[in-house]
Amino acid sequence: MAKEIESLEKRLGYTFQDKQLILEALTHKSYKQSYDNERLEFLGDAVLDLIVGEYLFVKFRKSNEGKLSKIRASLVNEMGFDKLARSLDLGEYILLSNAEENNGGREKPSLLSNAFEAIIGAVYLEAGLQKAQDMVIRILESNYDEISLDSLFRDFKTTLQEMTQASYGITPEYKVIASRGPDHKKEFEVGIFIEGKEYARAIGKSKKIAQQKAAEKVVKILTKEAE
Repeated sequence: MAKEIESLEKRLGYTFQDKQLILEALTHKSYKQSYDNERLEFLGDAVLDLIVGEYLFVKFRKSNEGKLSKIRASLVNEMGFDKLARSLDLGEYILLSNAEENNGGREKPSLLSNAFEAIIGAVYLEAGLQKAQDMVIRILESNYDEISLDSLFRDFKTTLQEMTQASYGITPEYKVIASRGPDHKKEFEVGIFIEGKEYARAIGKSKKIAQQKAAEKVVKILTKEAE
């Protein structure tokens, strides 16, 4: 595992003094150790909220609270952190049980998002806010050509509804296929059906997130079909 950690540290641009911290950040609960990354995920979520909030406060000096909140909401969520995690190939490094791996765990947005939050929590614990801030902003800016309300906040459900009404004269149907996990940490799987045909599914920490993610998939499918 030492080589894998070294490889990830190069991607992060940070070398951990306490290797146990990064091991903990990479350990999914299915791996059956005496520790997992859920506590670090909890901390990292709060740290990321602060870092991104301050970043936007400074970057958009003339924007009001409502606009700043919308931009932050479009970045600080499962989809946003999944995007950043994938840019680091974080799925390659996560420690999972065989069952979870066989279930596609390394590609699950929720799992990747949680691991990214845990990594940031670990950096904050060991090196402080400034180091975590420098890392997050570097990763953020390398993944977004532009950070603005227009470029980030896209309501795929509205877009999909407009497309289906224009093409089929109907609206898409959203169905909850399954829900998993304890009440405080549920995941929802949502499918989208058009004229009784299922077009895509997605998983999210809430029904709204799952619906948006599934709608984004269907928008891409319909756009491709129309080409």
